[in-house]
Amino acid sequence: MGKNSTKQKPDTTQDAAFIGSDVDTSLGWKLNSMFGIQHVLIMYVGCVAVPLAFGAALGLDSETVALLINADLFVAGIITVLQSLGVGKIAGARLPIIGGATFVQVATMISIGQQYGLQAVYGSMLAGGLIGMLLAWPFSRILKFFPPMVTGSVLLVLGVSLVSVATDLVVGSPDSADHGNPRNIAIALVVIIIAVVVSALGKGMLSKASLFISMICGVIICIPFGMVDFSDVTDAQIFGLIAPFHFGAPEFPPVGVISMAIIMAVIFAETIASLSALSEITGKKLSKGDVARGLAVDGFSGVLGGVMNGFMDTVFNQNVGAVRTTRIYSRYATGFAGIFLIILGLMPVTGAVIAALPEPVVGGVGLVLFGSIAVVGVGTLKSVSTSDTINSTIMALAVGVGLMTKFAPTMWDEFPDWSQSILADGVVLTAVTAVLLNLIFNHTSIADRARANRREEKPVQYSAFM
Repeated sequence: MGKNSTKQKPDTTQDAAFIGSDVDTSLGWKLNSMFGIQHVLIMYVGCVAVPLAFGAALGLDSETVALLINADLFVAGIITVLQSLGVGKIAGARLPIIGGATFVQVATMISIGQQYGLQAVYGSMLAGGLIGMLLAWPFSRILKFFPPMVTGSVLLVLGVSLVSVATDLVVGSPDSADHGNPRNIAIALVVIIIAVVVSALGKGMLSKASLFISMICGVIICIPFGMVDFSDVTDAQIFGLIAPFHFGAPEFPPVGVISMAIIMAVIFAETIASLSALSEITGKKLSKGDVARGLAVDGFSGVLGGVMNGFMDTVFNQNVGAVRTTRIYSRYATGFAGIFLIILGLMPVTGAVIAALPEPVVGGVGLVLFGSIAVVGVGTLKSVSTSDTINSTIMALAVGVGLMTKFAPTMWDEFPDWSQSILADGVVLTAVTAVLLNLIFNHTSIADRARANRREEKPVQYSAFM
């Protein structure tokens, strides 16, 4: 070697065998456990926020909300194990996936619950999950009908719609004695500030756990005000099985089933985007079979959630980001995370603790989560060219129709009862509007004619007054 040769220093970031390792490589139970727990901490707040928001909107008592939280974690654990490890050629994308309850379903579930009751909520979820399982393979071949302008519009309307749920937790219901209490609003504001500061200034795991940290700080702040009541926790069992169909035999109102089937299609589109990102990050190429098996597990989450009083799951984007950041690609690490989630789901005391959190704290965290969903929707829509008048019009109408229901909730009161669950759900309306308009104006001869007319138009000449 010549005198002027430079000796290349080893890349110490690659010294550990598990960094950037293959998706199919197990790291051993110690490392799998460590990284699995890290994944659970990253997704935990977002996952349990779904039953908290749903329970608050329907006015459920803390004991029922605790049950929903345990069911939520239990279902998320099983879905995570299935997605990560797979079951033969039947189910699982076999990627480092963390499954968890998605907010896409919350507004629709609230609408069904308010009109038909909890038995209808879980019956509709079960039926929607079965439909999803049947459509998993066909859907993997019709992805072109769910482009970014469809999913982005849905996420934007969803985020804006759910802000009202978080606001009710912070401000309180109009008929409550604490409605508009400055103390509660101040506590929520402090929780938000802590979350933002830790997320912006923290590094690594500290930044990813910003919501978890802000929630703990919020609880500590609430203690001197007598707002923390863990009396139900002492009565909760440490371990216990979740009873199937806790709320009674499932009911299947046609409108509710249709609504949940539509939500499942939106979840499919969201999952496909996450699977594509994981494929790019890990370097593992996905076949249509891999995608279809991943979607089949999403559908199964609806079936399992309907039976076990849980929720539909999707691939958690926070954990996709964690895979990118840590370069821990092993699907066995996320498999261990699924096992931990199952254990937490079988511990009623866990649900009781989360259900006892003060509402302003949950509301503050919810505002950050729901706002971030809307931001993701905006980011998705930015990938669509607004110079195309047709696509711009589709997005504008989809968002406008969805928010119209949110701002005028009584506008459908004179319509038939069977139609109101769909019409009153802004998320479903947005999805239906965007898909139908995209189908008509981008996948038929109408689209070709419309664009041809646009090309033939002469540019408008304006006079210059200055």
